[in-house]
Amino acid sequence: MSTSSTAAAATLRGAATGVLGLGTYLPSRPVTNAMICERIDSSDEWIRSRSGIRLRHWADPSETVEFMAATAAERALESAGITADQVGCVVVSTVSHLHQFPSLAAGVADRIGAPAPGAFDISAGCAGFCYGLALASDMVAAKSASYVLLIAVERLSELTDTRDKGTAFLFGDGAGAVVVGPSGQAGIGPVAWGSDGSQKDTIRQSASWSALRDAPDTPWPRITMNGREVFRWAAYHLGPVAERALERAGVSTDALDSFIPHQANARITDQLVSELKLPDHVSVARSIETHGNTSAASIPLAMQEMLATGAATPGGLALLLSFGTGLVWAGQVIRLPSAPVTAPVPAAAPPEPTDDTRHVR
Repeated sequence: MSTSSTAAAATLRGAATGVLGLGTYLPSRPVTNAMICERIDSSDEWIRSRSGIRLRHWADPSETVEFMAATAAERALESAGITADQVGCVVVSTVSHLHQFPSLAAGVADRIGAPAPGAFDISAGCAGFCYGLALASDMVAAKSASYVLLIAVERLSELTDTRDKGTAFLFGDGAGAVVVGPSGQAGIGPVAWGSDGSQKDTIRQSASWSALRDAPDTPWPRITMNGREVFRWAAYHLGPVAERALERAGVSTDALDSFIPHQANARITDQLVSELKLPDHVSVARSIETHGNTSAASIPLAMQEMLATGAATPGGLALLLSFGTGLVWAGQVIRLPSAPVTAPVPAAAPPEPTDDTRHVR
């Protein structure tokens, strides 16, 4: 039996829904470790040893969250062979849309030409893609929508403190989108998720937006993180979350084709691979090296890279695992979609600025 046939034969307990198409967007501006070190007392060697990152991409002013999200969405629709008028709901995961309202999802739906779908944003930080995938699968299974467009997009460069040695090197920008729809076989397993609000200060925004109103001299809000506590928490808690996701899906590690964790830190990924005792044949996502931590967008970006390069098998079972600010976490087993044509490639140039660029970030 061929590798692809073996992947397709693997059983999965879950809804008769699936990831039908995949699209991504990487912004045009590469940022090297050397560039980061111009503002912090560090080195390329130190950054690589602590995180596994050697490159990330930051958005140009015209590469707004709406532009990046819509571009990834259009690519996902094309990949799935679905038109915008077939989309019943648009869900966007982001923490870097700097307008409290209206939702980014509504703007993206209009931009891609989807006529009057349901549209809303979710805020689950780096776990947002897995959260959204669970919601999308349930909507399709309940027939609330025939097809759901799920998008994860971040412009974390706008919230990064470039002089903070602990976080300046971590974050990148980008977007990833999938189309979720009905499938002839189970394609998305039950989610294993949760939260622990007692850890809410470990990854947070440094100041509220209201602080800018009440104290005009307040510095622009940035991402602040207790890296040591986050690493300790992840090392202790994520393994059991992964095991629960596998158990709920009725899947053993032997049946997995690939493991696609949120690209937070290469050392966390190494810890999980060891703890889960993954077999040698299971491919592991390591796109953090060239993407940095793109929050919720990291899993779809990594998924496309693995499929396009042959590291993961179309139709194979992949364990997704994520955690983020809250703290919140989520994981599920999915059946991978057909391979995209190419791996995520940074845009050759940013789009031409428009009159909307000043107002949509």
